[in-house]
Amino acid sequence: MQDVRTILQTERDRHLRELKELLAIPSVSASPEHKKDIEETAKWMANALKNIGMENVAIMPTEGHPVVYGDWLHAKGKPTVLIYGHYDVQPVDPLELWETPPFEADIRDGKIYARGATDDKGQVFMHLKAVETLMETHGELPVNVKFCIEGEEEIGSPHLDDFVDKKQQLLDADVLVISDNPMLEKGQPTVCYGLRGLAGLQIDVTGAKGDLHSGLYGGGVPNPLHALADVLASMHDDKGRVSVEGFYDDVVPLTTEEKEAYDALGHDDEAVRADLGVPALYGEEGYTFLERTWVRPTLEINGMHGGFQGEGIKTVLPSKASAKISCRLVPGQDPDHILQLLEQHIEKHSSDAVTVETTHFDKGKPFVTPFDHPAIQAAGAALSKAYGAETAYTRMGGSLPIAETFSDILDIPIVLMGFGLPTENFHAPNEHFHLENFDKGLEAICDYYSSLAEKLQ
Repeated sequence: MQDVRTILQTERDRHLRELKELLAIPSVSASPEHKKDIEETAKWMANALKNIGMENVAIMPTEGHPVVYGDWLHAKGKPTVLIYGHYDVQPVDPLELWETPPFEADIRDGKIYARGATDDKGQVFMHLKAVETLMETHGELPVNVKFCIEGEEEIGSPHLDDFVDKKQQLLDADVLVISDNPMLEKGQPTVCYGLRGLAGLQIDVTGAKGDLHSGLYGGGVPNPLHALADVLASMHDDKGRVSVEGFYDDVVPLTTEEKEAYDALGHDDEAVRADLGVPALYGEEGYTFLERTWVRPTLEINGMHGGFQGEGIKTVLPSKASAKISCRLVPGQDPDHILQLLEQHIEKHSSDAVTVETTHFDKGKPFVTPFDHPAIQAAGAALSKAYGAETAYTRMGGSLPIAETFSDILDIPIVLMGFGLPTENFHAPNEHFHLENFDKGLEAICDYYSSLAEKLQ
């Protein structure tokens, strides 16, 4: 590793110049006017793969933005690592809140500021440079490598499922590595080995054919807001537990080893409460804050609408009311089954005096790689060595549908080895990436690929 560190230090300025070039391209996948920028970024990625010695490099079309692929498969008898990342970025609005132009990368205070710096151009770029460094050091790689870099992650990866399904043989690997997630906190290396799934639903309640005067009709005809409120209130008990029948039936419980690992993190619930400015934390009784947000399923009301929304009062009895609900799901739960249970619950608790309809939205299955899998433990060891601190093994409360896609279709373990920080404003103005994590992360990735050959034999 000393030779690797020497090259990383010697080439650091060049690496950062190249990263600035990549960050300068406004590859906003949500905006049709940036289609040419998306194409330019895909070409940049393809050229970068060729320059570091990857073979079979191709810009592969989808029904939307293309996927960039490249591989190096000459490590005979060694495992194959599939590296996933994305080259598209979020829109930059509101532009006036940026201290420096979002597509003119600026380094200050040990951080690089630009849209995509941490999500995800900066992190996927690290894997390019780690592979390049290993090639420069040894003339070959310790493992076989495949890159799959897409251009639609920020709009929900609508065409990735189909791409992965059609390219199963091409993408076949022994482990998938993703760096598109944050560390727990500064100086705390983190391996995430599981994510919650997602099931979203909208409830629309209709009463009379139009809004009515509450003085003339109130008390005599159904109020959709009241009917909706009754349904929503029925979904939890007074201890924070979801009341939908069968909701918890298939939940895979937390293992003793995992619980001990979470307890050892010494999470400060009171600090969270104070930071959020709430009188008290809330959630399912009998579980810690980390357990509630990482490994327990949830049902949340994300929005409600109905009636008069302006200032003052308008004595209207609305004809319609609606609510949006999302459930975060854990291993064992299937989003289609959960949505079916929700619809049964809504039907059971709805008033006969109104019409109730439901619409399904985002869905994604949860995934978890076994806590003691060699690929997970090897990542933790490499991170601990680079950071000089014990690695935290966590799950995340959010959802990353692409992880479930790879897990479900390719059936391979997934290692989420992120180097961003929760405070780095991804998706917001002044997005940035700490160069401390750029430097240490590069060392960790190089060490990980070097050690993985042994661990997965």
